[in-house]
Amino acid sequence: MAQDIVPIELGLPQGDMVTLWAPQWREDGEDWEAFLGHEEALYAFPDAAHLTAFVRSGAENDLDDHPAWHVVHALGAIDLSPDEEHQFDLVGVPELVSEPPDTWTINELSDIVSIARSLADVCELDAVTEILDSADGFSLLQQGTLAFSGKDGQRRWNKLCEVVAERWDELLDAIDGVMTTPEVDADAVATAEAELAEAFSEPEQQEDQEAEPATSEMTEEEVESTEEPELGFWGEVGIDPIRIISGAGDHYSLRCYLDDEPVFLGSEGRIDVFTSPSALARFLADDPDTDLSNVATWPRVVEKAVAGELKVEVDPENTYVLNGLDADLAEGPGEVDPNQLDLAEELLSDAATWAEDKSVEEALRPSERLGWMVSYIIRPNPNRLPPSAPFDAEVAAWRELVDAFENRLRTH
Repeated sequence: MAQDIVPIELGLPQGDMVTLWAPQWREDGEDWEAFLGHEEALYAFPDAAHLTAFVRSGAENDLDDHPAWHVVHALGAIDLSPDEEHQFDLVGVPELVSEPPDTWTINELSDIVSIARSLADVCELDAVTEILDSADGFSLLQQGTLAFSGKDGQRRWNKLCEVVAERWDELLDAIDGVMTTPEVDADAVATAEAELAEAFSEPEQQEDQEAEPATSEMTEEEVESTEEPELGFWGEVGIDPIRIISGAGDHYSLRCYLDDEPVFLGSEGRIDVFTSPSALARFLADDPDTDLSNVATWPRVVEKAVAGELKVEVDPENTYVLNGLDADLAEGPGEVDPNQLDLAEELLSDAATWAEDKSVEEALRPSERLGWMVSYIIRPNPNRLPPSAPFDAEVAAWRELVDAFENRLRTH
């Protein structure tokens, strides 16, 4: 990454947003700090691909004059992806402070408060500064657990928690009020997404190439053992982290299959979802009462979460993007990404099956207009007649299914 310009992720009510942060640097005898933006607006994007597309566009922004900006402009999409140390879950603070003030909690909260103060200073958010100055505990977080030990420390922590309970939404609203997502070129986004996909696949390809020359010298048993894929923790427990991107926001949850039947994190037909992987991990540490509690490996998940060792990582095949499909369907089958639609159908069907709701199954029957169109797109057959325009009925039926699904989401 370019010196002193860092990609960061902000966990906000609308989901995880990515932007650039230039920590303090000195120029012409003055100290400066900045975020990607322009004039009164803070620019933030739904993912690194959109951020990369904006950076490469050459659009005017407040970091143009930073001494390292010319380097940033030439970076790849993987370099503009925030690492774990620069992911700040602001929306998860109320849940975070519900935990005891141990080292892990205070360290994470300190990082979040620090970036919030920087946002307040750069964007002139007086409300944010006033909230963070209303309890001494916010300014003492960098001292660690010592500042919250004993009776005085407990009082400081209680006051901090009180401010969070009463005013944290106000802080989030203030930050949201200056945030803007500029439009970017779709082709540039696609190029950046391809770079990211290639970057993530390269380590696997390299491992395969390194393993190939040695196979001729291995025993048959050794060769067979190298062909077995690494399951990882989630593969071992048979539960999948999932990511859902829809009009309701960007959310994370869990799902597995028992006897080929889908089971989600949740209960009574409501899916528990979270705006960041870290918020989901903290929720699991409380061993919630959920339909997944019946899975034999569930205690292993809770155990890792309690220990603070649970990493929620979502495979691309478990990322479901509902956004934009209604508009694509309105244009006709040729405008729809069959993989995106296939995954969306899987998610809607799984959720309805789990909730014992027949509406999705009925709407997607081939005898129905929407079902015929969906089947035509994801299971093409040259001998079938294509759906005929206009597609208003199909779009209306699809939107109804998506709305019903979004109503199932229980956001934490």
